[in-house]
Amino acid sequence: MQKFLSSLAVAALFLLGGSAYAASDKSWGIDEVMGKADAPITVIEYSSLTCPHCAKFHSDTFPQVKKDWIDTGKVKFILRDFPWDPLAQAASMISHCSGDRYFAFIDTFFHSQQNWEHAASPLDALKGIARLGGMPAEEVDKCLQNKQLLGEIEARKDDGAKVYGVDSTPTFIINGKAVSGDKDYETFAKLLKDAH
Repeated sequence: MQKFLSSLAVAALFLLGGSAYAASDKSWGIDEVMGKADAPITVIEYSSLTCPHCAKFHSDTFPQVKKDWIDTGKVKFILRDFPWDPLAQAASMISHCSGDRYFAFIDTFFHSQQNWEHAASPLDALKGIARLGGMPAEEVDKCLQNKQLLGEIEARKDDGAKVYGVDSTPTFIINGKAVSGDKDYETFAKLLKDAH
């Protein structure tokens, strides 16, 4: 069903058509990185902004991971969009178009997911959040018409499925090893310690 929704998302938006850890992995121009470039542990998270498990991880677990692992130079963290539907695609695109506010937008979208996803007009709700973040409606509209950006998001998503077998969110690639599902802090920290 999720793969079907993803195909629908591509059709709905009229798209016909792209230093990471593993040798089989590649860097993407749209990769957003948090932490030291030479950190001993690389974590790549594949997530969808409409995924409740992803939102739970980012609300409950990620702040402590950032404090204990990313901010201390132990982890380089890369977030890669794996949108399941057109709404998640739109939120991802808006986040990318926000420039250096990318992670702030991601954090806000995850924390307010229940509000905008279930609004009478979810896209208008996303635009309202973007406006509060300093992006006027015209800028958001222009962003959502950026087929090159959408193509890169979709190509990177397809690559994640091909290279790492990602088929659910969140999926974490910890020093090249894939681990799926929302994790509490203790479980996630153990995975990081084992990878060190």
